[in-house]
This record gives sequence, structure tokens and C-alpha cells, in this order.
Amino acid sequence: MKRKLEPVPTFATEAEERAFWESHDSADHVDWSRAERVRLPNLKPSTTAISLRLPVSLLEQIKIEANKRDVPYQSLIKMWLKEKVG
Repeated sequence: MKRKLEPVPTFATEAEERAFWESHDSADHVDWSRAERVRLPNLKPSTTAISLRLPVSLLEQIKIEANKRDVPYQSLIKMWLKEKVG
């Protein structure tokens, strides 16, 4: 037996919506049996720009290594950081 779903309220702000969903179960408002899986192939993780001071000689060494690998030096730095952090 299907139960009647409650309508999803209209929210004035994202904070208001977040507060609502933190205290309510989506199953009371959404028929998840009709949900479909979607793919978002162009979705990229958000990034933040930072300022990092490096000695000129170190930056030049990094650029040389990046050139050997045919990748931008900033991408190489990100790859190395990811490898180190895990």
C-alpha cells in the first residue's frame, strides 16, 4: 500500500533548506522507488586558489621536471601532493 507523500516545502535560502533536511526524512517527501541513476561526467571537484612562496631554484627544478613529463608544473605539484598525502 502506497502512502501519500508530503510536498517538499519551498525554501527562501539554501541554509533554510539544509536545516529542514537535517531534521526531516526525505522518504516522507520523495518516492525513491522511482529514482533513476544519473551520471555527471563533466562534474569537477571544487578547488581553492592558494599562494605558496617557493625559492626560485626549487620552482625552476619543478618546472624542469614538469617539462620532462610534458605536464604543467602546477599539475605536477598537485600530483606530488596527492601522492604524498595519500
